[in-house]
Amino acid sequence: MRLYNTLTRCEELFTPQRGRQVRMYTCGLTVYAHGHIGNFRTFVCLDVLRRALKYLEGYDVRQVMNYTDVDDRTIVESRKVGLPLREYTDQYISAFQDDVARLGLESVEETPRATDEANLRAMTEMIQALEKNGHTYRSDGSIYFKISTLPQYGLLARLDHDGIKPGARVDSDRYGKEDARDFVLWKATQPGEPTWDFGIGPGRPGWHIECSAMALRLLGGPPIDIHAGGVDLVFPHHENEIAQSEGANSAQFSRFWVHVEHLLMDKGEKMSKSVGNVFTVRDVLEKGHRASALRYVLLSVHYRKQLKFTWDSLAQADEALTRVMDCLARLDTVTRPGAQPEVAKKVETARRGFAEMLAADLNTPGALGVMFELVRAVNAAIDAGEIGTTDVAEVRNAFEYFDRVLGVISVRRTDDSAPPVPVDEIERLLGERKAARSRRDFAEADRIRDELVERGIALEDSAGGTRWKRK
Repeated sequence: MRLYNTLTRCEELFTPQRGRQVRMYTCGLTVYAHGHIGNFRTFVCLDVLRRALKYLEGYDVRQVMNYTDVDDRTIVESRKVGLPLREYTDQYISAFQDDVARLGLESVEETPRATDEANLRAMTEMIQALEKNGHTYRSDGSIYFKISTLPQYGLLARLDHDGIKPGARVDSDRYGKEDARDFVLWKATQPGEPTWDFGIGPGRPGWHIECSAMALRLLGGPPIDIHAGGVDLVFPHHENEIAQSEGANSAQFSRFWVHVEHLLMDKGEKMSKSVGNVFTVRDVLEKGHRASALRYVLLSVHYRKQLKFTWDSLAQADEALTRVMDCLARLDTVTRPGAQPEVAKKVETARRGFAEMLAADLNTPGALGVMFELVRAVNAAIDAGEIGTTDVAEVRNAFEYFDRVLGVISVRRTDDSAPPVPVDEIERLLGERKAARSRRDFAEADRIRDELVERGIALEDSAGGTRWKRK
């Protein structure tokens, strides 16, 4: 597999450093609000990377994806509603886990919280190592990283060292690229804020030190194989992670850096909580769209290209998945025994092409194209009666092979098993509709039918009664 490495700005052949195990760190959600679908574009694309490494390349993947549950924003928002920080962030961790399940993301091996004691101690130890190596200074009870002590600072983000103001510092966790300066590692205790003391003075961690410490603690020391996240994290977060880790250990932090581009709205704006133009997974589902369609949209454009989100794109994704599922359903109609060499050839070509696309820097649109070429070939073979029952098993195996990486067929099956309206409510409404038709109140019967259609349930009337199905 070849992956684009943000650090070197080129595609490189990827192999793990330690045998067959890939050690991968993903920057997870900052749990001060619900994750939006822009966040989930990153998580879905990296889920596909994880699956490709496991199921196509045959590696053992050990992945860590953290929860940032203490930073400026989590503290501010928890104080607004008067909840302890841990209780406040718990609700968003739970919501995130629900969204992960709905979108079919694989469970990762470790999901640490920044406020876990073992992680806070690891942060403290890293800061002590940085102090020992001369990369820090203290001011007003806080500890800062002095970027002038690390000549390689700025390589990931391609910063101009001449533009960095020596001695200037910033306490905020988030700031722009043009504001490169010394950043805070440990923040002095402030009134009403959570505080810990593990030997460097009372306070709390800055955002950047959290991921550095958790990655190395849970993945067995530097260098890890892959560090991944959204492109907006390149600076300052990932640049500062490198500085902390390499300043403390005098060793490369991560061999590969993988970044997923922004999801844009219709007007070309980046989806962002700070702008307020966000849709959550729940928002999308409540509008009657399926989780499988959303997953499909989020992986349908190459991860290094910006993705423009529209509601029409969800409808198109749903139609595409319907074609796949209809093709798989048609296989049940095949009764001719035996196998056809041409079908076997097309299946093998598709499997090989699918793997080649994903090995080329995770080319998911190309892989989807290969899958739909097989859909067309299989439908044509069924139409012509040129497919046998032996072929059917091989075709199904091929689609399962595709879906181990893409994950859209399995999510679609889950969607279909759980209709958007509870079954007991559907049955109640069908009973009310039947009663309305019996008393010739066709306006009410039509209203009930239209309500169900609007909520994603189609009705089919026949002499034997009324059957419902998902739209």
